Amino acid sequence: MEQHFFSLLSVSVMVPVARGPLQPAASSAHLLHEAYRLRIPPRDRLVHRTLKGHELQTQHKHITAMNCKAMVVTLAVLAQTLAQEPVLLHYHEHVGIPEATRIKEMEQALDGDGNRIVGGEPTAVGTYPFLVGLVINLTSGGTSVCGSSMLSNTRAVTAAHCWFDGRNQARHFTLVFGSARLFSGGTRVGTSRVEVHSGYRPTTLNNDIAIISFNHVEYTDVIQAVALPSGALLGSTFAGSWVHAAGYGRTSDSTGITMNQIQSHVALQVMSNAVCRQFYGSIVIGSTLCTSGAGGVGTCGGDSGGPLVISSGNQRVLVGVTSFGAVSGCQLGYPAGFSRVTSYLSWIQERI
Repeated sequence: MEQHFFSLLSVSVMVPVARGPLQPAASSAHLLHEAYRLRIPPRDRLVHRTLKGHELQTQHKHITAMNCKAMVVTLAVLAQTLAQEPVLLHYHEHVGIPEATRIKEMEQALDGDGNRIVGGEPTAVGTYPFLVGLVINLTSGGTSVCGSSMLSNTRAVTAAHCWFDGRNQARHFTLVFGSARLFSGGTRVGTSRVEVHSGYRPTTLNNDIAIISFNHVEYTDVIQAVALPSGALLGSTFAGSWVHAAGYGRTSDSTGITMNQIQSHVALQVMSNAVCRQFYGSIVIGSTLCTSGAGGVGTCGGDSGGPLVISSGNQRVLVGVTSFGAVSGCQLGYPAGFSRVTSYLSWIQERI
């Protein structure tokens, strides 16, 4: 019987294309995104990608059970083409500390605020009233930055690596409520009361979640708690759903603060963990939630710990806590990784 298929991790890499002229060869990230988007290949035509020298070449092939065996590239070529992308570890020294320096300098120099979410757009203060900035004092004497989400008048949730990234230990958080700026403005509350999940592993970023306790902060028009999942959302994987990330982080791999810095947000599509695992391997576990980076959109440096929310009814519900991205950068099409809130719901609720 004739077989029609494409494979992402076998030695043959085949991606469906429309009839017509050959298209330029794509990156491995693009190949995986296309496979995810299209799901089912056409029955009569596939693209077979091979590596010759330093150039990917594309050939049309009519696939049958016989000639599938001939369309094989070596494992060495596959390793070069679809090698798994490492995630960025040791957040504070690579991202948080230099980002904090840029933010502070630009806030002091400019009469304005800047955006960080890659591929997104600025959003006014109060659009995400549960977004809480974190200015972090490290035991080394350095300063770093993260985001978090307000859960109640006295609790917020963030990424565990914002408190300890495997090398750098925080000693104090300043929580910034209702402000576009991180180093001035808004309601500012200090605390060192942080509970990291007991299963957190800095080397893999598994269970990358922590609860912050702080003195009572009143709700206002621009300061509100985020809703937690309930009902039908509890059993959802959210794969294919559209969600929003918000934060104070960078807007690109090459820029820090812009002349009109404010909080930013971006719409992202959730992908299945199976597809995300094609990029990052065993880093992706059941309690991970991934969003597609197709089109160069996603979270970036400085967004760690911030919210990923889905609209449900008349409210936005927290489904993810920003955890990791590709070490190569934010704009190359790799997925972003989040701690899946439904996996930690009981743990969170016990601490509110």
